[in-house]
Amino acid sequence: MTKAAQPGAPFRFQLDLRSGVPVYRQIMDQVLAGIASARLASGDQLPTVRQLAVDLSINPNTVIRAYRELEIRGFLDTHQGSGTFVGAQRVEQDGEERQRKLDGIVSDLVARAGSEGFTAQQVLERLKDLMAEQRTRRD
Repeated sequence: MTKAAQPGAPFRFQLDLRSGVPVYRQIMDQVLAGIASARLASGDQLPTVRQLAVDLSINPNTVIRAYRELEIRGFLDTHQGSGTFVGAQRVEQDGEERQRKLDGIVSDLVARAGSEGFTAQQVLERLKDLMAEQRTRRD
């Protein structure tokens, strides 16, 4: 997904071409996640279609499709000659939608780990280690 944003750092996109998720959908999901997490705020400018296509080494039409769908849904505003900006629409997910997304993330994680030879138990143990490390950093 996206790299963690630092204050003042630009929002970065990352693709996973092995995920099976269409590239335009990955772009859309990353923008929506950025809005939901407040890493992207109303009025923030996104990369131009051309720049994002070059950065991700993809066809500009793929970026156009993602931006257009987000604009139709009210999440982006495009101003001819100025660029594409985050709109005022907020991302709201109900509990069922959030659970569905989490289930998908966990399933993908376990499948990818399994394809690399790791067991679900090893993944679980590593997640517990990461949680403990985070608690230690906060204390």
